[in-house]
Amino acid sequence: MKLTPLAFSSLIGLSAFTSNAQALDIKLGHVLAPTHNWNVSAEGFADDVREATDSRVNFQVFPSGQLGNETRMVEGMQIGSMDAGIIGCGSFQSLEPKFGIVELPYSWASREAAYAAYDGELGETLEALAQEKNIKVLSWWENGFRHVTNNRGPIESPDDLEGLKIRVTPDRMRLDTFEALGSNPAPLAFGELYSALQQGVFDAQENPLSIIYSSSFYEVQDYVSLTGHVWAPACLTIADFTWNKINPDDQEVIQELADEWRDKQRAMTQEDDETMLENLTAEGMQINEVDTAPFNQKVQDVWSDYTEVFGEELMETVKQYRTVE
Repeated sequence: MKLTPLAFSSLIGLSAFTSNAQALDIKLGHVLAPTHNWNVSAEGFADDVREATDSRVNFQVFPSGQLGNETRMVEGMQIGSMDAGIIGCGSFQSLEPKFGIVELPYSWASREAAYAAYDGELGETLEALAQEKNIKVLSWWENGFRHVTNNRGPIESPDDLEGLKIRVTPDRMRLDTFEALGSNPAPLAFGELYSALQQGVFDAQENPLSIIYSSSFYEVQDYVSLTGHVWAPACLTIADFTWNKINPDDQEVIQELADEWRDKQRAMTQEDDETMLENLTAEGMQINEVDTAPFNQKVQDVWSDYTEVFGEELMETVKQYRTVE
């Protein structure tokens, strides 16, 4: 049958419509700045997924809390109103208290030990807990070692934290950790932190170096003390409701790329730590090394107190990875 030009044009239009109808747009949010390596890696991941699936799956990245804070994103993924996110994993505690184990102070002497744990049995256990809440953890990214910044002076021993008003993440164990260290901690949403420091509502805060720099905290803080009190992972996550819309072949491709970008993001974090100290020094911050042993000793009761929350089995899983090199 010979097609008329009008019929041929209509057929092409129908084909394009069908192709677009099969495309799945997935909003992926996080709370950090566009310059942070979470965002750089998320954009790279999104580009690679788009190319590998011939645009059938299109992750759209929204940085800087555009889709809400982490608690809101986690709750949204649970009920299917939010597609995907890069989440500091401590924020899953509102759904499952055992996720708080990622915040145990001085768990890891090295990144390598943490990587082994989260790519191994510890990660598998937490992934299963998230799955029960309708959330799939695609891969374990890195938030990095957290350090203290403040406007009072160098923190060289726990005594230097005495009475310091410090903003911490809104979870009970972080509060307990800094109370054990002698400071005066209080929670605050990350999006409000810069202005709170600027206005003197807080003397101090604690975050990884890359966040300290990308959030321009050097404009409102004078000192960085390398306490390294927590190494925390981040989760590249997707709601089951959204994941189940993706065909199995594309799911396999996405999982492979999530693992590939996990490794790239971790490498970026390590590179950032090497350069951020120079950058922060150039911005006028004073940086000091810290003997962490006295700090570690001060928080041992936190480990004891939270064994009941996390369970002996999960605590033992952490301990078996602590000495991995």
